[in-house]
Amino acid sequence: MRCWLLALIVPTLVCGVATAADPPAEKSFQIPYRLTDTKHVMVRVKVNGKGPFNLILDTGAPSVFIPKKIATQAGLEVDDKGWSKLDRFELEGGLVVDEAKCRIADLFQLEGMNGMGLAGVELHGVIGYNILAKYRITYDFAADKLVWVPLAYDPPEVNAMGKNNSQGSLDLLGPVMKMLAGFMGIKPNFETQPRGFLGFEIEDKNDEVVVKTVLDGTPASKAGLKTGDKLEAIALTTTDRKKGKASFEDIDRVKDLTRLLANTKPGDEAKIRVKRGDETPVLVITLGKGL
Repeated sequence: MRCWLLALIVPTLVCGVATAADPPAEKSFQIPYRLTDTKHVMVRVKVNGKGPFNLILDTGAPSVFIPKKIATQAGLEVDDKGWSKLDRFELEGGLVVDEAKCRIADLFQLEGMNGMGLAGVELHGVIGYNILAKYRITYDFAADKLVWVPLAYDPPEVNAMGKNNSQGSLDLLGPVMKMLAGFMGIKPNFETQPRGFLGFEIEDKNDEVVVKTVLDGTPASKAGLKTGDKLEAIALTTTDRKKGKASFEDIDRVKDLTRLLANTKPGDEAKIRVKRGDETPVLVITLGKGL
């Protein structure tokens, strides 16, 4: 029996995933991530403009894997060997991979984990070596983002995955785990929704939280936020909590704002008090739609 196992049940974490030297003056990308309940590193991705989908990073996987259901949602065309070429593969944080190749397959590991709700979030696929090897990825689990730096390296193309594109008898494990979840009364309830989007980058500087960049055309830009503004406090009014007056909470570190914005949605309102010279204006920002 031939089988291919991905490193999903025990995640593989590395600090660098390619052996090539960095190209000069390449831009780095700050990619938001979360650790699932099973401690897999999960990022949010749009496939050909559809999504967002939750994909985990797995250096043990030879390529990107996308289940058949997600491939249908994204309108992917699959060849007779089970491969598809993506016009656009976009990670939250602004990294875009054009013409990425992916494998369309229902992985028993993901089916089983989703069936029993083990990860705490529905998993929609895997990002494997054929994309990870193009970047040096820095993991810092004290931060809320991974740093991806493009490398001057193009990994060899993966083609053959085994006879009949099958995982052998392992294909049965996913349905079996789903059946066990039913017997155990486990009913995962995964809600997929876009995050609220403000459109600026901040940094800790001289014991203050300073706006590093404001992206053009974003809610923050339209509200008048400027590069160099120092964030002092924020009051959030969410779409779930429109009644009552939201109170301001101090922003002393970048992680304070990250924590407060973690569960925001498009349409939520943020009142941000900033220090700008001798003035302390309060900017009202209606969050847009992110990944």
